[in-house]
Amino acid sequence: MGIKWNEIFVGGDPLLVGSQIAIVLTVVAIVAGLTYFKKWGWLWREWLTTVDHKKIGIMYILSGVLMFFRGGIDGLLMKAQTARPEMNFLDAQHYNEIFTTHGVIMILFMAMPFLIGLMNVVVPLQIGARDVAFPQLNALSFWLFFSGAMLFNISFVVGGSPDAGWTSYFPLAGKEFSPGIGNNYYAIALQIAGLGTLMTGINFIVTILKMRAPSMTLMKMPMFTWTTFITSIIIVAAFPIFTVALALMTFDRLYGTHFFTLSSGGSDMLWANLFWLWGHPEVYIVILPAFGIFSEVIATFSRKTLFGYTSMVVSIVGIAFLSMIVWVHHFYTMDAGPAVNSFFSITTMLIAVPTGVKIFNWLFTMRKGRIQFTTAMLWALAFVPNFVIGGVTGVMLAMAAADYQYHNTLFLVAHFHYVLIPGVVFAVFAGLYYWWPKMFGFMLNEKLGKYHFWLFTIGFNVTFMPMFFLGLKGAVRRAYTYSAESGFAPLFLVSAIGSIILAIGFAVFCYNIYWSFRYAKRNVSHDPWDARTLEWMTASPVQFYNFAVVPEVKQLDAFWHMKKRGETLTLKESDIKKIHMPSNSGLPFYMAVVFGITGFFLVFEAHIAAAVAAIGIVIGLVIRSFDYNDGYYVSVDEIKRTERTWRNVEGGTENHVG
Repeated sequence: MGIKWNEIFVGGDPLLVGSQIAIVLTVVAIVAGLTYFKKWGWLWREWLTTVDHKKIGIMYILSGVLMFFRGGIDGLLMKAQTARPEMNFLDAQHYNEIFTTHGVIMILFMAMPFLIGLMNVVVPLQIGARDVAFPQLNALSFWLFFSGAMLFNISFVVGGSPDAGWTSYFPLAGKEFSPGIGNNYYAIALQIAGLGTLMTGINFIVTILKMRAPSMTLMKMPMFTWTTFITSIIIVAAFPIFTVALALMTFDRLYGTHFFTLSSGGSDMLWANLFWLWGHPEVYIVILPAFGIFSEVIATFSRKTLFGYTSMVVSIVGIAFLSMIVWVHHFYTMDAGPAVNSFFSITTMLIAVPTGVKIFNWLFTMRKGRIQFTTAMLWALAFVPNFVIGGVTGVMLAMAAADYQYHNTLFLVAHFHYVLIPGVVFAVFAGLYYWWPKMFGFMLNEKLGKYHFWLFTIGFNVTFMPMFFLGLKGAVRRAYTYSAESGFAPLFLVSAIGSIILAIGFAVFCYNIYWSFRYAKRNVSHDPWDARTLEWMTASPVQFYNFAVVPEVKQLDAFWHMKKRGETLTLKESDIKKIHMPSNSGLPFYMAVVFGITGFFLVFEAHIAAAVAAIGIVIGLVIRSFDYNDGYYVSVDEIKRTERTWRNVEGGTENHVG
């Protein structure tokens, strides 16, 4: 079959051997636990075959937590290596692999699933839909993402990790300079996961355009739905570019073509252009939903309608448009010429205008508001100054002449983290604390949440602020060590200490999840935050059909105005009709398995084995083509019983804000 068995398992390094043992023990523990508690059937029925958008969203979020842990460990290892000059904790090759996987995992396998998870849970509820437009496609999207993520993650113990940076620039990423299989993982795993993301984008565009509640026009949609809609459009516009780039990379590495090589007419700059044509919009794919989360949180806890709603929508559209015409600012130093650099310098700086509009809108929303300092609101408040630091340093980097000085230094790394951590991670935490009761029927502990907030925020600033000054002093990125004479040691040490505080903050968050699952009160009302949008109109956790009767939307902040009119829990049983729902399906899970097996063989360049495995993909497509299951109906009696269980409960806590 052409499988190179001697290349499969990576050994020698104690860290890797320890990881292999830990993975084996974890798998054994999971299998033993499921068997002992007889949960295999439950796992299959409730999760592996589900097409419910809420459960799929929760699985995305769980994946995000796992990937945060993995990417965070990579970050801590890097900080340990650079804490002192000339350290030998990691060698150069291991360091290269770790900063590569850290970047890929944090952007594609941590930020993306967290945000897509929240989109899955919240958006259908915000627009009054029963599910997304294509539920089975939604399940397939998740399982392809998960398959790609797992394939990428096994690289560090099976075969070797990619080591050419998250940008995977050619010619370094080509066979000539990286002959191992590590970068095959990059090409194949990201391709599989990217297919899932592309399907998600298509699904949410159709869902938002076609499945909104009666009378909900586009300009009555909540801001998180708006940002999800625009993000989905960017996904559909940008991800096919990456799909093509990865396909060409695969041909170069596996089949000896020369699209990106320096020989035989190839061009390494073709890769740089294709990568950033996707890569820069990708930044906004993760940032825009985060803006939507902050908008919901700030409006709710300021007790005010979002200031400048129309200008916010225009700003989102403007950012999306500009995000597609700025990619060259990532390689000003690659001799594109002053005219080209000037054009992209101006378009890059223009993005600050709509972004600034949004910042002022959030500030004016809070002005004269009755602000409640919940954990979710604290994340939103901390976002503003930290993100402004990231934005202002971004404008500095946008100036082509100045960029020649900053480029490839830790100043750039600090800027990048000041954009993505406040702009994405803070938003994810805000969204999780805010929507957690809607997902699980209980709240995360607010006191632990505030410990989490302060530790994480302080740790973040102590970690990354010194890197601005290190960059200005000339410390380059992706260097695994430095000399004592460079004078970098004190700031690197401060940064390493900050990363430990950051990690403790994340550990408190994980403990908060554990504590809340065990001890949090379960009598939470359906609307614990006195919120404004439709997802708070239904039960917590939400019943599988979402709404007994789809509400009619008369204005922005529909649920808020319904409460003012006393209409929130009014349900005439005569209005209830039977509800059509999609059936569960094991096909998406099956497709993820065969995609994963096929991808694994391709990584090891076992072409015949991959071709055999790919037959399984064709079989899956054929099965789907002849699948005539049209779903089922929920009876009126079952709906009435379900609605009574949460509408007539006494003692539900109406306000949990401390």
